[in-house]
Amino acid sequence: MTADKAAPASGSILVVGGGISGLTTAIEAAEVGYEVFLVEKNPYLGGRVSQLNQYFPKLCPPSCGLEINFRRIKDNPRIKVLTLAEVEQIEGNAGDYTASIRISPRYVNENCTCCGECAKACQTEIPNDFNFGMNKSSGAYLPNDMAFPARFVLSPRIIGTEDAKKAKEACKYDAIDLEMAPKTVSLKVGAVVWATGWAPYDASKIDNLGFGRYSNIITNMMFERMAATTGPTEGKIIRPSDQKAPASFAFVQCAGSRDENHLPYCSYICCMASLKHVTYIREQYPNAKIYIFYIDLRAPGYKYEKFYQKIKQDPNVIFIKGKVAEVSEDPSTRNITLVAENAVTGEKIHQSAEMVILATGMQPSAAINKLPADLTLTEDGFIINDFSKGGMFAAGCANKPADVVSSNQNATGMALKAIQTLVRR
Repeated sequence: MTADKAAPASGSILVVGGGISGLTTAIEAAEVGYEVFLVEKNPYLGGRVSQLNQYFPKLCPPSCGLEINFRRIKDNPRIKVLTLAEVEQIEGNAGDYTASIRISPRYVNENCTCCGECAKACQTEIPNDFNFGMNKSSGAYLPNDMAFPARFVLSPRIIGTEDAKKAKEACKYDAIDLEMAPKTVSLKVGAVVWATGWAPYDASKIDNLGFGRYSNIITNMMFERMAATTGPTEGKIIRPSDQKAPASFAFVQCAGSRDENHLPYCSYICCMASLKHVTYIREQYPNAKIYIFYIDLRAPGYKYEKFYQKIKQDPNVIFIKGKVAEVSEDPSTRNITLVAENAVTGEKIHQSAEMVILATGMQPSAAINKLPADLTLTEDGFIINDFSKGGMFAAGCANKPADVVSSNQNATGMALKAIQTLVRR
């Protein structure tokens, strides 16, 4: 490992996380004149939004917002982007921090034209993490169709193998560098914005809901990728077990949320995400039966309430107020039976569906991987903003569960807080 010293101008801002909140923070700060270092652990920017099929309020694809932001970043020399990078340590005080950033090798340099010849030459297949493992990709791969930076990556799994040599030989542009090594850079910054985002709660931990045991039970984020034309099924909503078109669907709300054994809080967006998923189903299957099991339905705001009311008018969408207690599979049909008690009538319900979607909640990334800085967190791992102390701030879902619009608004505010820290120096 090598160590490099970067010497930014005083008044620089470090933004940790390249999702929608991090992008917004970086762009807002840079476009008023501040130098920004944008650090992202993945080989691409865009975060969770890039994995969505559509997002509120306009139900447009992620390319709608991300392409504009990527262009603004590309055109702004004040923003320095570090991908495959993670913060190892931050020391100092507000206005004067030293951040140590570890950068992992991509094994592909700026000569890459995304021609894809390296992927064709590589025989190794690896799980496609972007699609939550629902398909596989080559060991030499483009992270996603609108990846920024637009460059391939070589998986560390193939380094040192014949596949790596074949990928290098197949490249006409001398873009593959198998000698790349991890390195650490040291940055001097005046403020830090943590936009570390969230991860879908691990549904395999919810024993009674059958995820991982029954193939026709998937999570809400897996469903997003399945519905996307760039996803593992090219946008076709089909049963994982037999690739058939389902005639019935069931949504299980609060899967792991509002549960003291998992996530004790409401994740804010899960209800609206499931209602959005109903529109995906309707586009492909106008007559499918859809059952939604819920504890309470949350439609935060007038526009979301209107959306909910519109979905309710569909006679083939059945809302059942009741928490799903258990699920089972019919081995002959692979259909899933959900058992719940109707909270309104007291009746015990056994409902069969051909495909089940678990509305798993948002878990802050900081709850999964401890952040190497002097931060105060809630018991659930959300970062608490201490504005009196200043210097370090949390934006978007690093601070609380939020939708894209709220995350953008919050990120703009955190960019201003970071700037205020520098002005006070």
